[in-house]
Amino acid sequence: MCGIVGYVGPRRVVPIVLEGLKHLEYRGYDSAGIVFLEDGALHKYRSQGKLVNLEEIMDEVETKSRIGMGHTRWATHGAPSEGNAHPHSDCTGELVVVHNGIIENFQKLRRDLQAKGHTFTSETDTEVLAHLIEEYLEKDLVVAIRRALQEVEGSYALGVMWAKEPDILVAVRNQSPLVLGVKEGGGSFMASDIPALLSSTNQVIFMEDNDLAVLDRNEVRIISLVDGAPRLREVQKINWNAGMAQKAGYRHFMLKEIFEQPQAILNTFRGRLDPESGEVTLPEIGLADEEIRHFSRIVLVACGTSWHAALVAKYWLEKWVGIPVEVDIASEFRYRRLLLGPDVMVVPISQSGETADTLAGLRLAKKMGAKVIAICNVVGSTITREALGTIYTHAGPEIGVASTKAFTSQLTALFLLTLYLGQVRQSMDAATRQELGHALVALPAVIDEELPRLHEELEGLAEQFIQSRDFLYLGRGVNFPIALEGALKLKEISYIHAEGYAAGELKHGPIALVDKDMPVLALVPPDDVYGKVVSNVEEVKARHGRLILVGSVSDEHLSSVADHLIGMPEVHAAMNPFLYCIPLQILAYHIAHLRGCDVDQPRKLAKSVTVE
Repeated sequence: MCGIVGYVGPRRVVPIVLEGLKHLEYRGYDSAGIVFLEDGALHKYRSQGKLVNLEEIMDEVETKSRIGMGHTRWATHGAPSEGNAHPHSDCTGELVVVHNGIIENFQKLRRDLQAKGHTFTSETDTEVLAHLIEEYLEKDLVVAIRRALQEVEGSYALGVMWAKEPDILVAVRNQSPLVLGVKEGGGSFMASDIPALLSSTNQVIFMEDNDLAVLDRNEVRIISLVDGAPRLREVQKINWNAGMAQKAGYRHFMLKEIFEQPQAILNTFRGRLDPESGEVTLPEIGLADEEIRHFSRIVLVACGTSWHAALVAKYWLEKWVGIPVEVDIASEFRYRRLLLGPDVMVVPISQSGETADTLAGLRLAKKMGAKVIAICNVVGSTITREALGTIYTHAGPEIGVASTKAFTSQLTALFLLTLYLGQVRQSMDAATRQELGHALVALPAVIDEELPRLHEELEGLAEQFIQSRDFLYLGRGVNFPIALEGALKLKEISYIHAEGYAAGELKHGPIALVDKDMPVLALVPPDDVYGKVVSNVEEVKARHGRLILVGSVSDEHLSSVADHLIGMPEVHAAMNPFLYCIPLQILAYHIAHLRGCDVDQPRKLAKSVTVE
């Protein structure tokens, strides 16, 4: 996602910042900006679009400044534009901030600050931070930042400059990555990720949540944002090339991306979902309310993992929007007699926005008069350009071929679409929308807490299955597509044959495969089909299958039946697809790694399938 680079030291700042931003382009962005201090004043330059546009502006700027910051932004609050690009200033123009993350209570803070006379010039949540710090600013920038952030709810990697303290940069981290760099002979750096620093230094400090760092040209000093106490953070030498550095210390991109899922979910729903009322805002789809009320059918079109996300969404849309939903594999979509027209919403889903089969289906749907709204992760990709509107997933770049965070962010976008359509079509009452909105808002913290435990627990479990030749995955209802997704993850990266089935179909054929050597993984959350799935599990147990059950950590019956129980916390039933896909991703990852497979680039597969 967004990128931050800052520097103070003996060298000219503009080339350092621009070079650092180039190494963060992989994160995705739609605007860029830079600020530096010279002759007692801050000089700010911003541009929409690619970094080259900012570079062309800076080619005409002469400066020898030795302190400054830069930023690349992927729009969340406010459209991509020069006015919404970072850095953002306070009313005086003497203070600037760059920021990654989301300020959850920015609307309330903005109203309060406007009542006190502050004037805003952008639509962003970030600008609130500049004015809030200004409100507390007297003589000490660090004091003002600490006091201001006591009022802030949300995530932030924050860089701050003040013209009246011309020799320092301040960096703050809370739930959003930020790394510092130091250099022998002088010079201090901050950045969103290590690649931005490697052209200048390989001596880095990883900031932790609620760290506040003061950078000057000679040193970095870190204190607690909460109580101001000094914090010691080890300087680490990074012996990585640029490609390895992008893994941020993880063994594989896939593992890194699994751990990024809480943030990807947050990034996708923040700015679109009011956490108090559950009201959803999706102006980017470009449809009037009357058009939405006129739809008689929805068709979801996708391939692979995106198809599984669509299958989950079918359950949501039919339950809460009360509209018929068809789910098509994109490669099959065009090869039947389609019944499409202006009363049909077609939703192509693609991580890359370049998937050939999905794009072909989009074009045919448009030709037949259907309204096409895409769900995609890549700004400016072909599908987003050709669709009427796009709900961006804001997952950031996904480098591992086996999709993980793109899947959960697609689920998030589809859940938002469900809430929005239910809201506009008045098929969902306010109380239900609020309940579901609260459930989604609470989800990232639950996943974040579970990830380290699952990572450790499932590595041990994986060792028992590295010689397996086949796997069965079972699920019912909204979790049946998660069984399909779990089987896909295992087969594509470990090369073990795996099949996902609706659990009720077990006795219609697949049960013939079950014996003492057959691992059977079943999803058994406490939901309205729990009893049915338990019955299917008992059928496997009676035939001596090796049972891996994923269910409530407190479910004593599952513990007594299973050979292995992967215990999960209980969440709202609508959130189970998000939560229950996580252990399946991690199990597949560990099995593949222990088998010596190339986890990030499995054989014969490509990240973006651009041919039919």
